Amino acid sequence: MQEILMSGARAKRSLAARRGRPYNKGRGLLAQALWVAVSTMLFSQVWCPNRLRCALLRWFGAEVGTGVLIKHGVSVQWPWKLSIGDNSWVGTGADLYNIDRIVIGSDVCISQQAYLCTGSHDRRSPTFEFDNAPIVVEDGAWICLRSVVLRGVTIGANSVVGAMAVVSANVPADSLVRSPAPSVAPG
Repeated sequence: MQEILMSGARAKRSLAARRGRPYNKGRGLLAQALWVAVSTMLFSQVWCPNRLRCALLRWFGAEVGTGVLIKHGVSVQWPWKLSIGDNSWVGTGADLYNIDRIVIGSDVCISQQAYLCTGSHDRRSPTFEFDNAPIVVEDGAWICLRSVVLRGVTIGANSVVGAMAVVSANVPADSLVRSPAPSVAPG
């Protein structure tokens, strides 16, 4: 069942007025442009070997442990805001939208097409100001296929976020998060 929260009267949102401060990208325009080019033409390509993917992330400022496996099609917004521990995997098509820091522990599996999103906007702001926060995935966690982890969340050690689940609050260690079961009308 979907939860709907009502709020009091707010100022009308005006995206045309969105001229507020940008988020801190952490590097200058040249580094940003170079990463976008390298990411598009090399890093995300199926023919790029894992060893080179890890080296590219390190070269652009990511902290990448030993034994890390990063499959093709992975998207990393800004590598200098990424840390990955030893022996962790990032599956095909995973999206690490790290406009704030993402810290992935050791022995973590981020499965195919998972989406870790550190960015958002303040829904109460009439100019839709940024409301970003880091994500931490502790050692031994598994973020399953097509699941979504939102800004400001810590996934506790050895926890499992099931396929297609959406996580918007901290998950304690050794927990299982599942997507809601679909409603089925009697037949």
